[in-house]
Amino acid sequence: MRLLTIILAMVCILSANTTQAQTTKPTTKATTASKATFTDEDLKKYAVTMDSVKGMQLTLNEIIAEMVQKNTVMPVQRYNELFKIADDQAKLAEKQATPEEVKFLKDVADKRAEEMARVNATYQALVKEYVGVKTFNAIKKSLETDQELKAKYDNMTKELDSKGGE
Repeated sequence: MRLLTIILAMVCILSANTTQAQTTKPTTKATTASKATFTDEDLKKYAVTMDSVKGMQLTLNEIIAEMVQKNTVMPVQRYNELFKIADDQAKLAEKQATPEEVKFLKDVADKRAEEMARVNATYQALVKEYVGVKTFNAIKKSLETDQELKAKYDNMTKELDSKGGE
């Protein structure tokens, strides 16, 4: 449910963001990172983007966990054992993996790949359309070295987490 809310919010934000005039300039500077200036609002957009991606990744983990727990092909322990060697046919044969177990491993891997593609597409769209690639990269780089900015970002993410209602 949280994922749907996040995605709907991002679609609305992206729609509103793309219809805004490109000449509007925020007035509050957050920091400067190697000739790139960004605002507190830019930092907030970065934080929202990262929080959204984190939420989507958590949802993906829940989907995969539920898929594994509810399957009728093998117990979770067996899945965990075979998952580690899923790409090695010789080891699967050594562990006497049945064709049904191998198919289930493939189904889970396919589902994971499909969902990760969605996460990555959303992430890339948010970076490009919502934050802006140059701004995103400037913030990311600055967070590695600017402790004051990192503290501000951490506070924003805590605020987003508390509003997220997880």
